[in-house]
Amino acid sequence: MTNVLAGDVGGTSTRLGIFDITSPRPRTLVIRTFRTLDFSGLPEMISTFLDGKAPSASSIGSACFGVAGPVRDNVADLTNVPWHVDAGDVARTFGLSQVKLLNDLEALAYSLPALIDSEVHVLQAGRPVPKGSIAIIASGTGLGETVLHWCEGRYRAHAMEAGHADFAPRTDRDVAVLRDLSRRRGRASVEDIVSGHGIVNIYRAIHEGACTSGVNLDGPDPAAAITVAAMSGTCGSCRDVLDLYVDAYGAEAGNLALRTLSTGGVFVGGGIAPKILSALQAGRFIAAFRAKAPFEQMLDAIPVKVILNSDAGLLGAANFCSLS
Repeated sequence: MTNVLAGDVGGTSTRLGIFDITSPRPRTLVIRTFRTLDFSGLPEMISTFLDGKAPSASSIGSACFGVAGPVRDNVADLTNVPWHVDAGDVARTFGLSQVKLLNDLEALAYSLPALIDSEVHVLQAGRPVPKGSIAIIASGTGLGETVLHWCEGRYRAHAMEAGHADFAPRTDRDVAVLRDLSRRRGRASVEDIVSGHGIVNIYRAIHEGACTSGVNLDGPDPAAAITVAAMSGTCGSCRDVLDLYVDAYGAEAGNLALRTLSTGGVFVGGGIAPKILSALQAGRFIAAFRAKAPFEQMLDAIPVKVILNSDAGLLGAANFCSLS
């Protein structure tokens, strides 16, 4: 059986796909997207996905799922979704020989060897060091980070939960956000600022007066509404919110590069980055990334690229199966 089942299980949506892994780059056969909370758990969602789909479930030999939460002994409790995922249960339910759970950023990391130039956008060309460590940071519903180290002839990803580390403010406006979050929540993690709900947190803390674009924080996707108002120029205060988010994103990417000595590059993933690409290109992201005296010169040499392929997490999970 040459096909694998791959999944990218997120806090908002989940993508499942079947891939043929006989070619160097896993070949997509079918992909479907689901609202995560429409299902009680992963097995129910897989059953719906496989129902009536070609190729048949019998052609699938193994599976790999990237999940938004820490994985221990091939079991995970998702951070932002009330799901308990046990790879053994999935294997038994669907008769699969092997099922592997990865942190979602680990899965995304394994897509990098398979991505082509048109699937990334260069923010900083840099001067990559061959076999140097590569870091990945991804802001979406939450914030994920991981690092790839060269080991035994190939890159291997290492799971992290760095998005839940403490937020380090750099400016007076950052401090205002920190104070607001500390008052309301008792603590501010990096994810509380550099994520979709982080954009809303920033808005609550620094937006001045009523939004001229009519942003409704009780609407279905207030973070998207804020970014649209910011990028269209219809609300100056929303632009301030987006600027702070971009600054914090760039600063945390630089922190990650320092912590992991990512001389091979830093990749920016997640669902938000491609949607605000023009804001990331404007200079604030890279300025914050580099502003780490006395290491500006080192950070200037690190390539920084945005992942544009929305299926990269799935591709990475499938690619992990081909490498295993």
